[in-house]
Amino acid sequence: MRSLTLPLGFILKITKTISILGLFASAYVHADTNAWPSKPIRIVVGFAPGGTTDVLARLLSQAMTESVGQPIIIDNKPGASGNIAVSEVVRAPADGYTFLVAPTSVETANPWLFKSPNLPSRDLTPVSGIGRTQMYLIAKPQMNAKDVKDLVAIAKAHPGTMSYASSGSGTPPHLACELFKQATNLPEVTHIPYRGAAPALQDVLSGQADFACDPGIAFPHIRSGKVKLLGIVSAKRSPFFPEVPTVAEQGFKGADLDIWFGLWAPNNTPADVLARLNKEIGKALAQANVKSRFAELGAENTWLETGEFKTLLINEGRVLSTLIREQKISVE
Repeated sequence: MRSLTLPLGFILKITKTISILGLFASAYVHADTNAWPSKPIRIVVGFAPGGTTDVLARLLSQAMTESVGQPIIIDNKPGASGNIAVSEVVRAPADGYTFLVAPTSVETANPWLFKSPNLPSRDLTPVSGIGRTQMYLIAKPQMNAKDVKDLVAIAKAHPGTMSYASSGSGTPPHLACELFKQATNLPEVTHIPYRGAAPALQDVLSGQADFACDPGIAFPHIRSGKVKLLGIVSAKRSPFFPEVPTVAEQGFKGADLDIWFGLWAPNNTPADVLARLNKEIGKALAQANVKSRFAELGAENTWLETGEFKTLLINEGRVLSTLIREQKISVE
């Protein structure tokens, strides 16, 4: 069979044409990315409307809408401690129009608590931390304790008689109280899980449970004296109760867990879209009205850029995976 030999001039023309077409394609892709967003953006939230995660996501979306020039729609997909929402975003196109807002526990605790086919650390890309709530060690009003040392002394004097309430097995308030138990070397304490932080707080208010690690919804009751605030379960004091020392400041290191909230994207979302989104989040969180609305929820509008957010996820995951494994914590 004879080989086909093309003239050199023809080959050069073809090569030049291909190069020009490549430049046009590159320019088109770049221009298309720069036009982001050109349609409404969807933020999936794994919890019901009205909860802290939902409200923070809505505050963020409202603050960003004018800046990005497109509506930002909140799509609630509650269930399985946020895992259903994670699956929804994993399946979404990586086109910059679907994101997840969730507490960091979907990545740092859920993989060790649930058998789920999706893992945020593998199947989603962290974008930003958007804020946090600290946790507050509260005790029933009848308890004769003014600080953490008093609570520990009472528990050790009456082993097996004390209980604590939480918003559910495997939730951050539950894990925070387990870290507290480890840090203080408490004797056997009964865990009473509820479906949410509000009924857990109610049990402490009524004296049915001795204490709880509250995610910030107890502020009015703390200020009115209906529950006792014994310490802050965090690395630093709360801006809302600066006079109250942390658990570590009271002599018990290791009880340190904040509830961070962040935003994730499907893997392979264009990098320049994520960079733009990160900046827009930072601008939105810097607004004074956003800060004040966060504060009304007992939250801080703390922005973590992508690198900082990833570091937080790694460090928190290390602590919680160890705790869950050592304490044999499971979700029924």
